[in-house]
Amino acid sequence: MTQYVDACLLVEVAPRTAKRVMVSGRAIAVVHADEGVFAIDDRCSHADVSLAEGEVDGCAIECWLHGSAFDLRTGTPLSPPAMAPVPTYPVRVVGEGDAAVVQIDPTPHPTPNRGNQ
Repeated sequence: MTQYVDACLLVEVAPRTAKRVMVSGRAIAVVHADEGVFAIDDRCSHADVSLAEGEVDGCAIECWLHGSAFDLRTGTPLSPPAMAPVPTYPVRVVGEGDAAVVQIDPTPHPTPNRGNQ
């Protein structure tokens, strides 16, 4: 059963940016991309740094340290040096305007083939 948890207000995440939130003890990056709002683990699978500090480009987020990009829908790495995907989470926006709340289900989506780092 899906259990969504309030993560933040949508207005706290400007378009084309990410915000680190804690949900059920996990650091998750809420990403406000042009394609919608996404939730991805806040740790790069290559260098163990915050993805929320990275740059959002289309439906991807790029790690600020070494430039690995990850698909926001699947967590799949799109460029090296990262080889392993990062977990993504079900997300929804409830409400409208300044009161819109981003909610995340802390159970990750099934992860694509992890491969080696």
